[in-house]
Amino acid sequence: MSAEERREMAIEAALVEFGQTGYNGTSTAVIAERVGVSQPYLFRLFPTKRALFLAAAERCFDDIEAMMRDAAGGLYGVEALRAMSTAYRWTLNERPVLLRFQLKLYAAAVHDEEVSRLGHVRWARLWRLITELSGGEPEEVLRFVAVGLLANVLTLFDVPYTSGEAFAGSVRDWSEQLRGVEHLADWPIEQAEPRRPGEP
Repeated sequence: MSAEERREMAIEAALVEFGQTGYNGTSTAVIAERVGVSQPYLFRLFPTKRALFLAAAERCFDDIEAMMRDAAGGLYGVEALRAMSTAYRWTLNERPVLLRFQLKLYAAAVHDEEVSRLGHVRWARLWRLITELSGGEPEEVLRFVAVGLLANVLTLFDVPYTSGEAFAGSVRDWSEQLRGVEHLADWPIEQAEPRRPGEP
């Protein structure tokens, strides 16, 4: 296997491991083991743990951008936004590693200037891409992005919701079902809905 192939494997492994335990909680030894290489070899591919984390962050955004492009295809306007929204929801469910890594990336940006700068660059790029693919006005793009970030949170907490035009109503209905539940102690585990199969 070439060094470039090993590099790709290392980035994918980093997405998984950093997504599980964050930057500080992840050992490069664990990533090397997942890739099937020694730790010294991993450092030949990436000189530092930080370099590997930043490469994984770039890959996370690259994958989201590629998904948006593929989904929009030859569509435009509302149809393009709807197709990108459907593809993103599918990604959240079928490739949760991207959601988990995003959350760890945002957490790292709180105290890491370099990660924060990467976020500036890549979110600006993502905003421009969504605008170009859809031709949407700033308000439409804002609504699209805001709903996507809310979907991140709902998916993370395993909140049931219906997509599309029923989205707002389904979130309202869910919140009403928990009326009177103000603290965790008010909601015993035996009353909670089970998590989806395969989810931790």
